[in-house]
Amino acid sequence: MQLKDIKQPIESELAIFETRFRESMRSNTPLLDRIMHYIVSRKGKQMRPMFVFFSAKLCGEITDATYTAASLVEILHTATLVHDDVVDDSFQRRGFFSINALWKNKIAVLVGDYLLAKGLLLSVDTGQFRLLQILSNTIREMSEGELLQLEKARRLDIKEDIYFDIIKKKTASLIASACACGAATVTTDENLIEQSRVLGEKIGIAFQLKDDLFDYEDEEVGKPRGIDIKERKMTLPLIHTLNNADKSTRSKIINIVKNENTKIEKVRWVIDAVQASGGMDYTRNIMQQYRNESLQLLENFKPSPSRDSIAQMIDFTIERKN
Repeated sequence: MQLKDIKQPIESELAIFETRFRESMRSNTPLLDRIMHYIVSRKGKQMRPMFVFFSAKLCGEITDATYTAASLVEILHTATLVHDDVVDDSFQRRGFFSINALWKNKIAVLVGDYLLAKGLLLSVDTGQFRLLQILSNTIREMSEGELLQLEKARRLDIKEDIYFDIIKKKTASLIASACACGAATVTTDENLIEQSRVLGEKIGIAFQLKDDLFDYEDEEVGKPRGIDIKERKMTLPLIHTLNNADKSTRSKIINIVKNENTKIEKVRWVIDAVQASGGMDYTRNIMQQYRNESLQLLENFKPSPSRDSIAQMIDFTIERKN
């Protein structure tokens, strides 16, 4: 199943969203407007706005607030990506130059700040204070997750429970808030909004686990292999390998990740060690658990084309190639 087929129940809504989003990204400042145009013309899959619309349709009928929520989520997501590229010293994003590669870190940080402010103002100007509450909490969680990851990367002492805390905050929280925001634009039932949030969180964790696997798979993927090792990121396949390795292997892996992570042959050795240890299968099994839990949660909602599409999105998340 391809993304264009999954989108079908919300195709007309996404077309309206595209126009509104482009409008919301315009600026009277020439440099900012040029950068905004660059960002919009190189947009990704826009999975998070899709989750906003699907979640809204799961819980009711699309409203004008749903379009605001989709724009908000995409603006804030874009802001975090711009800041992430600065934090990670990354010069590529989706196969194109990142903002910091083209305009340097100082401008990239200011662009990220501008987008955050623009997103928050959009919710205030439209009186969407529930959306503001949900997304402000998400920004806080994402910052906490990023800082926790950076702290643990220094010592490489991360345990599984801390790892899941990091990815819940850093990755899953934005998909969770997209689902919660979608629901909040069509219902005031807090139980339904929370169910939508939890559904998004589980999908987000599965999404991150799939990302973790890319670093160690031999298939051609959109993400360079070994990049997490080079950035000293402790992902689940690596954590599992370290937890089950003998003392000598564990010491060697830690030394490579800490001190020799730019040497291709050393990174290759770590990848081979992870593959041999069963770290990949372990991660795939947990990813499958989250997939199953997501589908089970989905059964609580009324049958609809949107519910079917979310089920397909869940499978797309764990089967995607980039």
